[in-house]
Formats: sequence, structure tokens, C-alpha cells
Amino acid sequence: MNKDYDSSWDNQCTSSDEDAFQKIYAKWSKRSWESWLRKNLVFPFTVERMEDADEPNPFDMAEPEPFQVGHIMEAIEFEKIDDFHGILLIVKNENTIGRIPLCDVEVTSKKNVNYWPVREYVVWFANS
Repeated sequence: MNKDYDSSWDNQCTSSDEDAFQKIYAKWSKRSWESWLRKNLVFPFTVERMEDADEPNPFDMAEPEPFQVGHIMEAIEFEKIDDFHGILLIVKNENTIGRIPLCDVEVTSKKNVNYWPVREYVVWFANS
């Protein structure tokens, strides 16, 4: 993504922002996400797990588990597409390798070239 990326769709405070979201969402609905992301993501990159649909309250855990909500890890590559979770990432945290849904993560820096491609996928997935 270039530095002139139009992120107006990501700030739905006004009707013009809502129009921008509807316009880009229509574009996303036609997108082949796996092939588009393979072209637009640069591995490895750092992500933070922001959600986990399989864990009711990850903050109640006595011992932290690798790859739970709040953990920062390195995305290494795509795993596959899962019918329920969408695109899965292979991630690494210290010496542990795991798999998590791309829809559950956020790129930790807006300056990272992967920020907007991942953000688009996460928002699309949440709204589809």
C-alpha cells in the first residue's frame, strides 16, 4: 500500500465516511482475499492478537497461553483458509509456532506496509 492510501472508510463519523465505507466494502466483497493478500503482504511481520472467538475471556486465565489476546507475535506465513475462521496465519512467539485467524490480529504499527491490507481484511471479515 502506498503512503497516499485513502483510509476515510475507517472513520465512520460522518455520512461521507459511511459512503466511503460502503464503496470500499462493495469492492472488498468481490475481492479474492487469499490471492490479494498473498500479493500485498510482506512476511514476516509483527501482529497483536486482538480477539479470540474460541476463548470466552482470555484475561481470566491463571497462566498466559501463547498466542492469546494481547500477545504480540511474528506472522510467518499463511496456513490455509478455514471455513469458520477464514485465513489462518502461522505465527511464532519465541520458540513456539502456532496458527491463528488473520481476522483476530492487528498489525502493531500503522507505518508497516501490512497495516492497511490486514485492517481491510479484518473489517471485511467482521462485516461479512
